[in-house]
Amino acid sequence: MNYKKYRSADFEGMEKQFRTNFINSLSGFKSVNLVGTINQEGLTNLAIFSQIFHIGASPALMGLLVRPDTARRHTLENIEATGFFTLNHIREAFYKQAHQTSARYDVSEFDACQLTPIFGELHPAPYLAEAHIRIGLEMVEKQVLAINGTILIIGKVIETIVREDCICEDGYLDIEKAGSVTCSSLDAYHTTQRLGRLSYAKPTKEVEVF
Repeated sequence: MNYKKYRSADFEGMEKQFRTNFINSLSGFKSVNLVGTINQEGLTNLAIFSQIFHIGASPALMGLLVRPDTARRHTLENIEATGFFTLNHIREAFYKQAHQTSARYDVSEFDACQLTPIFGELHPAPYLAEAHIRIGLEMVEKQVLAINGTILIIGKVIETIVREDCICEDGYLDIEKAGSVTCSSLDAYHTTQRLGRLSYAKPTKEVEVF
């Protein structure tokens, strides 16, 4: 089996699109969500993000990375204006529409991509009706990363709406039953197959599959 070696100096000489695809693929499969926001005039916004990650369980915190603010970022503007946003898992049934939300629309992506907003009572940000896992968050911190200007939004989970049959007795969410998809690079989407849940790792005990 042959392997290709690249070093950091090689990246600068790569064709731009090749480099973008290559570097964005390196981290492997990523969590992908539709982020729902609303501006102060009541216009909803829906945008696809793959830079979303768990920060802590108590309190329940999640991170959202936004590209440097060199152009208008409606999602960022809306979060800063209202203080709230939602995360909505993408399913195979509408992954093409989800991808299309990355286009630059002058109208709500809900309307342009034929997706359905729904609203709760705790905050103004819209959820996606088609998602089986929905998360409502309040922004609690914003950090600008000095290394490249990327903006980190930290949200506190204030509400979850999850299809009941996807919640296991021990609290584990069966995201495969929910139909959640994952992504790689900037434009590839994947369904998943669980290999198994494993027992808590201890140095004196064999790992068990359950």
